[in-house]
Amino acid sequence: MFARFLKWFMKPSVYAWGGIFLAGSVAGIIFWGGFNTAMEATNTLDFCISCHEMEENVYEEYKETIHYQNRTGVRATCGDCHVPDPWVHKIVRKIQASNELLHKALGTIDTPEKFEDNRLSLAKNVWKAMKNTDSRECRNCHSWDAMSSDMQKRRAKKKHIEAQEEGMTCIDCHKGIAHRPVHHLLDPDVDDYYDGKPDSRRLISKEEEAALKAAAEAEAAAAAAEAEAAAAEAAAKAAEEAATAAAVIAESASVASVGAASSADWSGIAGTDVTLFYPGQASWEWILKGSDHGGARAVKKIQDRCSECHRGEEADMGAKIVTGSKVEETPIPGKRASIALNVKASHDGENLNLRFQWPDTGHTPVPFVDGGKMDPDNQIKLAFMLDDGKVEDAGYAGCWATCHHDSRYMPHQPDDTAIAGASAVGQIIDLNGGVTKYIPESRTELEIKGKDGKPRGGWDKLIDGAEIDTKLAEGIYMDVTRYMSGGNKVEAGSIMAQRLLMDANKITASGTLTDGVWTVDITRPLKSTLPGGVDLEAGNLYTVGFAIHDDYTSARFHHVSLEYKLGLDDPEAEINATKK
Repeated sequence: MFARFLKWFMKPSVYAWGGIFLAGSVAGIIFWGGFNTAMEATNTLDFCISCHEMEENVYEEYKETIHYQNRTGVRATCGDCHVPDPWVHKIVRKIQASNELLHKALGTIDTPEKFEDNRLSLAKNVWKAMKNTDSRECRNCHSWDAMSSDMQKRRAKKKHIEAQEEGMTCIDCHKGIAHRPVHHLLDPDVDDYYDGKPDSRRLISKEEEAALKAAAEAEAAAAAAEAEAAAAEAAAKAAEEAATAAAVIAESASVASVGAASSADWSGIAGTDVTLFYPGQASWEWILKGSDHGGARAVKKIQDRCSECHRGEEADMGAKIVTGSKVEETPIPGKRASIALNVKASHDGENLNLRFQWPDTGHTPVPFVDGGKMDPDNQIKLAFMLDDGKVEDAGYAGCWATCHHDSRYMPHQPDDTAIAGASAVGQIIDLNGGVTKYIPESRTELEIKGKDGKPRGGWDKLIDGAEIDTKLAEGIYMDVTRYMSGGNKVEAGSIMAQRLLMDANKITASGTLTDGVWTVDITRPLKSTLPGGVDLEAGNLYTVGFAIHDDYTSARFHHVSLEYKLGLDDPEAEINATKK
């Protein structure tokens, strides 16, 4: 049999066909190698920025983002984000890219001005494509399986768990991460791919995702090690700073108690460390608008507490805002980003005793106020708000339910002409000093989105006076107490249709500044003696938020806390007032 095969193989015709097959194979390999090499060359950063439209616009923005330079040294280039990795989808994307050649020839975006005119449309096309493909390009590097929740911040961990459970896709939340963000210009009523709704389509198979994971395993391991080291370093630094602040407060505690309004015994009372941060112009309307605040969906849909996402991030948030890089149009140069406040609470069965201590700071003049002091009579003011569950939004948002886009020094504060034209509103609430804090229940509606240039907020959408009286009688208001260092004065009252403060009946307070530490003691009856006050009883939890105006500031230029839960003799309370 072997001899017959050998004889057949030696025939000239077989030689010819074998040569043709061999030549075709070699040609095919050369063609495939050349084709694949050329295609991969079009995925490189150098190729993508070879046209000035990209180099002069999005490339410059990209160089300032974490995808270009980061602590791990892993760089995601244009092709990683805009070209799928699976071969078939990659070919489809390359064919689609021929449309870009047409617009190159037409000069659609050949100047910075033209590019800006088309920026939102270009971005929307990319976001829509990623929504339709379940963010396939993001998964060139990222996957659920490769994520380590233990290495993520509290907010990221929570959001990623929710997104995975609900079938959301990357682009639902992560817009504007490599180029100048314009997603705030989207109209949720029109752009349905922006709404953050879950997309159940999984256009990448489990096998494909497993392959991606395997390909990125080495890089992920290196990134994890770097992230762990960075996290440990950051934690050590934060612990050192907190310990320093606590030591300073502890050293001054005995001296600072001189002249205190309360005779409470603070020995054995553990304090709660509360970080107050600078909030800028982050109003209630800002919180509820998804293109402003990424957590808006969780707030509106499930009333997720602010602290669920942001506890532990307060100092970082304040640092971003105080510089003017986020939600602040009039930054105060040198103003501190956050305040480390220590809060102690006790009661004697009749009165609630609160002690507040925090380090002072040097004077940083306000550049837009003559003399640099907004409130020259009060070096500091300290306030806290209480809610007993009757204000709908306060339970998960705390004092943010009272802060609006149309309040004083906020973006849409009404001018004198608008206030003068709202005489009916002015007959019910006092507008002489501008719009103060109010709760949403006092308005018929709030403008959240600011669509078509509408002012955001609802200062002039007041419910009628009779309804206000009814809600006040039902206890729908925020209880507020404020200490002012000028004259050791304390005021108390309520926030409903406006902020109403009066001399505090049977509420005493005093403060001192000793060795660089402020100490403020406040004593208030458990059973309020003021209209608009909240009664405190054992067995209940109350939402409380704190604010400090330091360095002679006023209005919104303060530091605020997230919401906390206050209780009496309740170890589950975040701030527990124990009986002494």
